Amino acid sequence: MSRPAPELAVSAAIFRQTNVLIVQRASAPAKGLWTLPGGRVEVGETLLEALKREVLEETALTIDVIDLAGYREIILPQAVGERGRHFVILPFAARWRAGDVALNDELKDARWMPVGDVATLPTTDGLIDILRQAERLLAAP
Repeated sequence: MSRPAPELAVSAAIFRQTNVLIVQRASAPAKGLWTLPGGRVEVGETLLEALKREVLEETALTIDVIDLAGYREIILPQAVGERGRHFVILPFAARWRAGDVALNDELKDARWMPVGDVATLPTTDGLIDILRQAERLLAAP
């Protein structure tokens, strides 16, 4: 029997002027927590293709991707029944290009807000650090 492999995912810190889009997860894992839109990379997709597809599917937005803003690694011992899960998540800094937020059923809520205000919400681990790094990338010449 083969062991399950880590799941590769991407997410986007999407900025529109001085605000970033954060979303609230509707189901496990991370149900109720605020985080970035994103999801799994499918076989045959590049990271950027997966990122743009996931953002469009979850939020109906189109984005311009700037650069990688870090990484997160989450190991959940028993997230799904008896089977643990291991996620490697690559968050990217991005700019809003077009569209109005329309959430799919994976998300419960969404807010555009200043990065400093995100700390007042229950978030996924390391979110504030990723947002600050994304801000730096967007400010770079």
